[in-house]
Amino acid sequence: MDFSYDARTEELRAALLSFMAEHVHPAEQVAEEQRAALASPWDTPPVVEELKAEARKRGLWNLFLPDSEYGAGLTNAQYAPLAEITGRSPQLAPTALNCAAPDTGNMEVLAQFGSAAQRERWLKPLLAGEIRSAFAMTEPEVASSDATNIETRIERDGDEYVITGRKWYISGAMNPDCAIFIVMGKTDPEGADIRRQQSMVLVPRDTPGLEVRRAMRVFGYEDHYHGGHAEVLFDRVRVPVTNLIGEEGGGFAIAQARLGPGRIHHCMRLIGMAERAIELMCRRATSRTAFGKPLAAQGVVQEWIADARVAVEQLRLLVLKTAWLMDAVGNRAAHTEIQAIKIATPRTVVGILDRAIQLHGAGGLSQDLPLAELWAAARTLQLADGPDEVHQRSLARRELKKYA
Repeated sequence: MDFSYDARTEELRAALLSFMAEHVHPAEQVAEEQRAALASPWDTPPVVEELKAEARKRGLWNLFLPDSEYGAGLTNAQYAPLAEITGRSPQLAPTALNCAAPDTGNMEVLAQFGSAAQRERWLKPLLAGEIRSAFAMTEPEVASSDATNIETRIERDGDEYVITGRKWYISGAMNPDCAIFIVMGKTDPEGADIRRQQSMVLVPRDTPGLEVRRAMRVFGYEDHYHGGHAEVLFDRVRVPVTNLIGEEGGGFAIAQARLGPGRIHHCMRLIGMAERAIELMCRRATSRTAFGKPLAAQGVVQEWIADARVAVEQLRLLVLKTAWLMDAVGNRAAHTEIQAIKIATPRTVVGILDRAIQLHGAGGLSQDLPLAELWAAARTLQLADGPDEVHQRSLARRELKKYA
């Protein structure tokens, strides 16, 4: 395994670092001020559209898609260090590059499994950044960490599917530009194998019976930049059978294919968050005095910074190894490593952010620094894309099977 960056990755890293320094970081405060003046908190601040235009001009657009027909054609190993850089400003940078969840996963699903008509109608405008999307899987009435529990029904009625169910924490659904939902539900809850009962269908936002009921907060925050997290009701929503993605019963497999690359993206962005936290810790430690000496001279602070650096280097190597494996042998063969990074990265980054908050005192809790919001995002990822315990259970079973 050689983790040195090839020429194309180095070129893109340099361009992205320049874009972040010259445009993204200066825009963070501007975006907050513009948002406060918007008629709706879900509207997009004008500066975000300016960032998107600049990113396109610099060739920093759709970097996440490995298919060169639709995106930059980068491997997982090439994209991973770029995702880390965007993690330093997770509210603005991924959106500016058209690399923000849940659109990334939805575009991957349409590129891999969508019909030609579906790609033309929905993938094309998503790739252009003209619309946004949502992925509707999680439900409040069941333990959605086990996707076989999903209760939303997708019933065939002639040339249509009828969808009935309630979803929540549906990312992106509050964004007024969200035009399409990918909805996971059961088409055959009785007759099929437990992992062949689920299917995915495309539901346009303006379909009668689809109601976005309310925004769901995360630790008190509303994720305005990525379109929030909504509770959504599907009350006998009708769509043509041509809106089925792939085949009936293929929803579970599509979900697994969607989540593998997404976990690499999340974990590398988390490492970027940790790097920003370390930078803020070091600046704080060298600029503040407590009990007669700089914070940087306090033993406990030195331990925090040293431990954070060691942890980040370990995580980066593990995630890069996973990206390399996915490229070399495929997602299924890298299953253990994908689960390992999903367990280790959010947990470790939460700890680093927690110490960074502690070092900043009251300011660490405030809106004047990004730390509290970064902590909430990192802590959420211990639940999103499968909670830690699900990955631990699966990973342990694989290890134990060797000795059975």
